Amino acid sequence: MILKRIRRVLAAVVFLLITLLFLDFSGTLHHWFSWLAKIQFLPAVLALNLVVVVVLLLLTLVFGRIYCSIICPLGVMQDLISWLHGRVKKNRFSYSGEIRWLRYGLLGVFIVALVAGVGSLVALLAPYSSYGRIVANLLKPVYEAGNNVLAGIAEHYESYAFYHVDVWIRSLPTFIISAATFVIVAILAWRGGRTYCNTICPVGTVLSFFARFSWLKIHFDADKCRDCSLCTKNCKASCIDFKSHSVDYSRCVVCGNCLDKCKFGALSYSHSAKKTTTGNNPVDGSRRSFLVASAMATTAAALAQEKKKVDGGLAVIEDKVAPARQTPITPPGSLSAKNMAQRCTGCQLCVSECPNGVLRPSTDLLKLMQPTMSYERGYCRPECNRCSEVCPTGAIKPISHEDKSSIQIGHAVWVKKNCIPVVDGVECGNCERHCPTGAIQMVPLDENNEESPMIPVVNEAKCIGCGACENLCPARPFSAIYVEGHEQHHYI
Repeated sequence: MILKRIRRVLAAVVFLLITLLFLDFSGTLHHWFSWLAKIQFLPAVLALNLVVVVVLLLLTLVFGRIYCSIICPLGVMQDLISWLHGRVKKNRFSYSGEIRWLRYGLLGVFIVALVAGVGSLVALLAPYSSYGRIVANLLKPVYEAGNNVLAGIAEHYESYAFYHVDVWIRSLPTFIISAATFVIVAILAWRGGRTYCNTICPVGTVLSFFARFSWLKIHFDADKCRDCSLCTKNCKASCIDFKSHSVDYSRCVVCGNCLDKCKFGALSYSHSAKKTTTGNNPVDGSRRSFLVASAMATTAAALAQEKKKVDGGLAVIEDKVAPARQTPITPPGSLSAKNMAQRCTGCQLCVSECPNGVLRPSTDLLKLMQPTMSYERGYCRPECNRCSEVCPTGAIKPISHEDKSSIQIGHAVWVKKNCIPVVDGVECGNCERHCPTGAIQMVPLDENNEESPMIPVVNEAKCIGCGACENLCPARPFSAIYVEGHEQHHYI
């Protein structure tokens, strides 16, 4: 059937491109496809992107919940898992009534959490963000490990078509939550098709209200129906009751399975029940094009073993340890910790796209999985604004390179007991040399002693909190200078 084929092709393309958007570590794909993240329903609402929201609602009012079966990557992932089970066990679904109290109860909890700024609960329920975390935490390490294998092979042949990247878990709690989310959604999809979409997902509940009034719907022709029940047994939304010849349009995602299975032409996808635009075409078995997408639903969490860093081959360099910051650092463009808490859904796209290893998911219970900054692996380079370019919700506003160099997200703090000139009596000055804003100056520890070691003094009015000083400080494991975040960002 042509309708089903078009839906599958569109869903496969969108699903593949969004997945690659989270996997890409080179920063090239976001220039072309970052809009796919911004047309997701909840991010568009949080970003106050009225054009996208209105278009998605109009699509629902005309075609039904095609958003859930084409645009939402978590919905497409469920279809893939359900399809795999369908290869083993056919005609396995049955009609079940709407669990309205659960659907609208969870939607109410979601809205309260959204208004109250309880970002961790919002992140757990947001469908697009859930899929983003699954890809970024479960699939991306495998993808990067495979890239490193290719890089090793290319290097053997003196080719630089690939380059090595660090494979590491940015947050163990987020990794565990991502794995648990995948298992729960996969089990629900394996057993009940669209159970998650029609009982838990807040976006599905919102769109279901509009889908009841859609212009195009699945209609029964009672005269042609032979009560064979194939439509009900193949409805992954469990919304078709063949006995009463009725369809719960609030749960129908317009997948086309029922139309494909009906052998008597009793079902049609049309404006009214009198029109028949369906056919009793035989099942199309050509699904080879979508095996690539289905492979993405299965992953192993095998991480590549990191090589030890050595100083000239003489000694192992001890890894840095993150300091205990009183105020977490949020990315430039986030405006404030409050704006981040109210708009971020923890999708991990900014974390996945950060080329300097600065962003990682927060472990704070109220802000769980929202991005926070730390400088053990790199620092926030003034010439990079990638996180602000890819954020779909407005939690990180788009900023220019000029703005990036003048937004103060925190300030550096010197720790005397860790400073090498004080502890070891040797010259350093690394923090002063690498400060991009000239906010650090070296002065004598004792101004009355000519041989006194030179120590850094921070001009907080000029410091932007980029973390170059903290990252490049040679003191281990704790840097002698670190960045304390600001609740409210401002220009200097």
